[in-house]
Amino acid sequence: MATPRFYCPMPMAVGKRVLLPEAVSRHALGALRLRNGDAVILFNGDGRDYAGTLGRDGRGVWVDIAERTPVDRESPLEVTLIQGVSSGERMDFTLQKAVELGVTAIRPVMMLRTVVRLDEEKRLRRHAHWQGVVMAACEQCGRAALPALEAIEDFPDWLAAYRNRPVRKLIMDPASAQTLADLPAPDGPVWLLVGPEGGFDPAEREVALASGFVPIRLGPRILRTETVALAALAAMQTLWGDY
Repeated sequence: MATPRFYCPMPMAVGKRVLLPEAVSRHALGALRLRNGDAVILFNGDGRDYAGTLGRDGRGVWVDIAERTPVDRESPLEVTLIQGVSSGERMDFTLQKAVELGVTAIRPVMMLRTVVRLDEEKRLRRHAHWQGVVMAACEQCGRAALPALEAIEDFPDWLAAYRNRPVRKLIMDPASAQTLADLPAPDGPVWLLVGPEGGFDPAEREVALASGFVPIRLGPRILRTETVALAALAAMQTLWGDY
């Protein structure tokens, strides 16, 4: 069995004893049933793994760090996924697999055809939940740097604030004649814009195109929102990345 990995956002160093957060402790002892002396790996997002042994007593659970190892599992592509918010497990699945596929950052946006409606309080709760999804995906896939999960924004507000950034902008569009293979390899950051369950409203598509987004299709079949982002990321990694 692979050595369990846990994300702990705190300073770490060889020879240091790190007290585990309560949620991590519960997972380690309850779900994984780890015991004193078991090997574990911690990471805090600095690009390194910190290997050590688990310890516990009545006051808490800790790891004595014995080794620090640089981790090189980040993609050479710098891709930000701009994802129209989808409902429930669809969004969780998209975020989880996008992390596994090497995405650099994730920007959730509310769009006209987004099914779920979120007020400010619900947006904060949903963002916190998604942050947990991203963290768990990094633990599983071995990444030692967490992709940035930005705050949920309304699509028009986001586009107005960022439309002039000098990056390659791609919008998934099954009606486009152009595919990823038709494009040259990017020489900088890439934005990948994907709609929610109902797809893009025509007005959203037009304003995205006017802001420099290039329409791209992924073959002749219509893909669900939770499929299209992941298929596009996998294709980009195959064409230009580390696949």
